[in-house]
Amino acid sequence: MTNILVKKFIKDPDDRSAYGTLGSVTGIFCNVLLSVMKFIIGTFSHSVAITADAVNNLSDTASSIISLLSAKISSRPADKEHPFGHGRMEYVATLILSIAIINVGIEFFKESLDRIMHPSALAFSMLTFILLLVSIGVKLWMYFFDKSLAKPLNLSVLNAAAMDSLFDAVTTSVTVAALIMYVLTGMNIDGIASLIVSVIIIWEGISLVKDTLSPLLGGEMDSETVDKIKEIVSQDPSVIGVHDLVIHSYGPERTMATVHIEISSRMTLEDAHTIADIVERKVRRDLGIVLVVHVDPVDIDDKRTNKIREQIERIIKILDPVLTFHDLHVSFGHDEKIVTFDLVVPYSYTTSDEDRIMKQIIALLREFDPQVECDITIDRGAVEEVRSASK
Repeated sequence: MTNILVKKFIKDPDDRSAYGTLGSVTGIFCNVLLSVMKFIIGTFSHSVAITADAVNNLSDTASSIISLLSAKISSRPADKEHPFGHGRMEYVATLILSIAIINVGIEFFKESLDRIMHPSALAFSMLTFILLLVSIGVKLWMYFFDKSLAKPLNLSVLNAAAMDSLFDAVTTSVTVAALIMYVLTGMNIDGIASLIVSVIIIWEGISLVKDTLSPLLGGEMDSETVDKIKEIVSQDPSVIGVHDLVIHSYGPERTMATVHIEISSRMTLEDAHTIADIVERKVRRDLGIVLVVHVDPVDIDDKRTNKIREQIERIIKILDPVLTFHDLHVSFGHDEKIVTFDLVVPYSYTTSDEDRIMKQIIALLREFDPQVECDITIDRGAVEEVRSASK
């Protein structure tokens, strides 16, 4: 059925908005149907768990509506007010929805506690049981439907919708289990089942908030994308090292990045610009990412500089193997050598750790050469530094 709907409603296989619209419209239809059905069942069976599940489906309907609107807005091209496009609207919409979901879960959590303290009799019928099983079946179908829609273009919104449907199937299954327990044993655990459903709703909302805040606040970069960029940049034989790679997401398929590359200081400015330009074009062509390259000149032929570089490498390997450094520059004066470089430390390092490691490096460098004056800049690299093995 998924293939039939895709062929009928999606003309361009690369149109993210079309996939999002199809998934959202299908979600709205199914969730409204399930919500109305469960409200009716919950009212006649006096089950707060089923009613909670109905409200959960209603919030899913709101989720689909917001996803539909965000798909339309986020697909708008860049304009004067938004030069990087409107892609982050998807994150903003999801954040608003996540807070609403958490609020719904909290309200039903309180109602569930009241139902546990003051239980009421349940009314069971075979029709209720069958309709709840149908609800589980529909939610499982929606899970596989959204997953198949999300797969071609890796749509995060539809992946999230798919997981939401899977959670709904689980919560309804808990409600069915409570009804079966009531029929078989006479034990009314409807309040407990409702409590479980409310906790799942709250957990789902919190998870959505975390997932949404990450791209808005600049969370951890996608390792696969990082590796692809580093691989492309490092392919140029003139590139000695790659560091300070930072990726900025402005929504799906709206990504910018900056990176520093090390090249020989003996290269002309024109040649250095040509290398940076080639790398930028290749990353944009292969990955669709707008890359800005910063060139760091490195003296790889000066024996005195290479000796100091080797000394630093030995020192930091002894002190802490996870440390790396880049942007090494050495100025040779009459009676002193001014050494400057960036030291990349892990995020676990405290300020005192940074001060300690810098003092140790400076002290050990001066043991090698008392004329060394060292200026170290701490850098918490977002990704691991890459250096050419042949340089």
